[in-house]
Amino acid sequence: MSIQHRTHVDDEIGRGPLSRAAAVVYRVLVLEVQLVLASAPAIVAILTLDRDASNLPLFVLTLLPLAPALVAGVAAFRAAAVHPDLSPGRHFFRAYRRDVLTTLIWAVPAHLALALLTFNLVHLDAVDGGGAVRPLLLVAAALIVMWSGHMLVLTAGFRFRTRDAARIALAQLLPQWRFSLGVLALLVVSAFIVLAASELVLLLALWAFVALIALMARPVFDDVTTRFTVPGPAAPDSAR
Repeated sequence: MSIQHRTHVDDEIGRGPLSRAAAVVYRVLVLEVQLVLASAPAIVAILTLDRDASNLPLFVLTLLPLAPALVAGVAAFRAAAVHPDLSPGRHFFRAYRRDVLTTLIWAVPAHLALALLTFNLVHLDAVDGGGAVRPLLLVAAALIVMWSGHMLVLTAGFRFRTRDAARIALAQLLPQWRFSLGVLALLVVSAFIVLAASELVLLLALWAFVALIALMARPVFDDVTTRFTVPGPAAPDSAR
């Protein structure tokens, strides 16, 4: 961050700890409101579904609008860290408008595959020998979830072609295993919150999940930047 920009931020927010804490709370509230608004179609659909195992495939499909919302949230969180001003909403809006179609290109097939796997898992007991297949289906579902987590990060932070991003995400599953397992852990925590409390509690914590994804993904961002991007020319001293 340049000295001029840092001075502007200090003038806008203030230098005191109370002013900075209030600015952080404000940015969190704005991010949460934007996440909820962007996820509104999913929220409405989820609230109409009964808590029944047979509805799990439909539940997976209704989560589709969350994908572009989470991508925009991660991008906005990273942008706000670089530009910590009092206009955080523009970061989310810009990222959502830029990445919504790109996100849906990979998110739609991922959700369809997860919905199909979930349907088979729900109805395995009706098939002879279905229990033997359950571990394979669970592993396949876990791989899709982890791959989607990596795709979320790549879409939020880079401008790769979708097929290139898909290959990079697949290649990163094992080398970046901490992030991969972190994505699964967030999914488990989300399911626990919904079962133990309600969907409303989970919605109120969307900003926290976005922040956790962005923080966990720092090694992924660094590794992908180093291995799969070409550094631009160094800026002259007068431009820095």
